[in-house]
Amino acid sequence: MESVQKKVALSTLGCKLNFTETSTISRSLSKNGYILTPFNTKADFYIINTCSVTENADKKFRSFLNKAKKLNPKAKNIVIGCYAQLKPEEISKIPGVHLVLGANEKFNIVNYLDTLEVASNPIIHSCNINEVNLYESSYSIDDRTRSFLKIQDGCDYKCSYCTIPLARGVSRSDKLINIFNNVKSISQNGVKEIVLTGVNIGDFGKGEFGDKKHKHTFLELIKALDQFDGINRFRVSSIEPNLLKNEIIDFISNSQKFVPHFHIPLQSGSDKILGLMRRRYQKELYRNKINSIKSKMKNACIGVDVIVGFPGETEDDFLETYNFLLNLNISYLHVFTYSERDNTESSKMDNNVPIQVKARRSKMLRALSEKKKRIFYESQINKIKYVLFETENKSGYIYGFTENYIKVKIPWNPYLCNQIIKVKLIEIDEEGFMKGKIKEKIKETVELYSYSNW
Repeated sequence: MESVQKKVALSTLGCKLNFTETSTISRSLSKNGYILTPFNTKADFYIINTCSVTENADKKFRSFLNKAKKLNPKAKNIVIGCYAQLKPEEISKIPGVHLVLGANEKFNIVNYLDTLEVASNPIIHSCNINEVNLYESSYSIDDRTRSFLKIQDGCDYKCSYCTIPLARGVSRSDKLINIFNNVKSISQNGVKEIVLTGVNIGDFGKGEFGDKKHKHTFLELIKALDQFDGINRFRVSSIEPNLLKNEIIDFISNSQKFVPHFHIPLQSGSDKILGLMRRRYQKELYRNKINSIKSKMKNACIGVDVIVGFPGETEDDFLETYNFLLNLNISYLHVFTYSERDNTESSKMDNNVPIQVKARRSKMLRALSEKKKRIFYESQINKIKYVLFETENKSGYIYGFTENYIKVKIPWNPYLCNQIIKVKLIEIDEEGFMKGKIKEKIKETVELYSYSNW
C-alpha cells in the first residue's frame, strides 16, 4: 500500500530575503515528495518563517501560529527565521510549537520532518550565531513576473538598534558561478525581472568561513549580470548609502538592464541621531548620493528607510529629519517606528521617546511620503515607459511596474501578462495608481521593446 503524501503549508513574515528562503525551502520539500498547500488550508505541517526586526513582527508570528493550530490541532508546527535564531527557548515554550530551527539548520528542514512525527516534546536545533558562516543560495520563483535573488547574507555592521547580525551572522556572499546558475534557472521559468537582495548587498564579495577578503565587488557582479541574455530587467534592492559608490551609480545610469530604482536607507536626518545609531555616514554624504543619482537619472525612483522615535530623538532632531527629507528629491518613504529589541545597544539607552510622540512623528512622515510619491508620479505623466505587467485580472484591470517603479493600471488584456510593453502614462486615479495607454494594437504575439535611455 502506498504511503499517503504529507501536506505542508508555509508562511513568510518580514523581508524579501525571507521570501527567497521560503521559496527555496518549498522547492526542496516538493522534490522530497511533500505536497505544498496554502497556509489557510488544512496541512500536516505548518512552517512559519519569522522576522524579528520589530515587536510587531513577533506578535504577527503568534497570530500565524494560532491560525495553524485552529486549522489542524494535530499538525506539527515548525518555526524558522530570525525570531527562531534569536529566541529559540522562548518560542519552544509556546503551546503548539513542535520544532525550532536556527540559522544553520533551516535549509535542512526536510531531514527533521520524519523525526518530528514521533517526537513528544518541542525540538530545538539552534546554534551560536558566531558559528553561522556558511552560505545557502536561494531565490523565489513563485511569481512568474519577478524573482528575488539572494546574493548576500549577514552583516558586519553594528548599528545600535539592529538584531540582524545576531540573527543572521557575519557578512558572506554567494559565489559568482552559483549566482549565474540561479539566474539561468530563474530565466528558464519565464521570469522577466530579478531583484537582487541580501542583508547588506553593497558588501558583496566576502566569502564563507570567516574569509573576509573581497573576492569580487558588487560593481563587478552587476557588470557581469548586465551581459546576461535571459533576463530583461535587474533591480537593486536596499543598499547602504556609504556602499553605493559613484561607479555603481554611473554604471546603472548607462545600463540597458539595471533599472533606475534605488532604495537607500537613511534612518535619520540628524547627524546626532545617526551617531547614536552607529551608522557609517552623515546626512551630507546621503544628500550627495541623491543628487548624484538625480543628476544622471532624472526620472529615477528613490525610496528611503527612516526610523522615528529613536532614544534621545528630541523634537528638534525629528524636525531636522523632516526638513531634510522635505527638501530631498526622493520618491517615497518606508517609515519605521523605533521598537526596542533585546541585546542591542539602543535598548540600554536613556531618554526614550513616549509612544504617543512616536505615533505623531510616524504619521507626519507617512503623510510626507504620500506627498513625495504624488509629486514623483505627477512628474512622469505623459512620459513613455516600459511596464512589466503582472498576471492577475483585478476587477477588470491588469497592473504592472515601470522601470522606475511606478504602478500602472490598464483595462485587462490577457496577452499583456508577464510582458514588457511600451506605455504612455496618462493620469493618476483616485486610488493613487497611474493610468496608462497602449497605442499599439496588442495581438497574441507581443513585441518586446528594447530599452533606450532611462
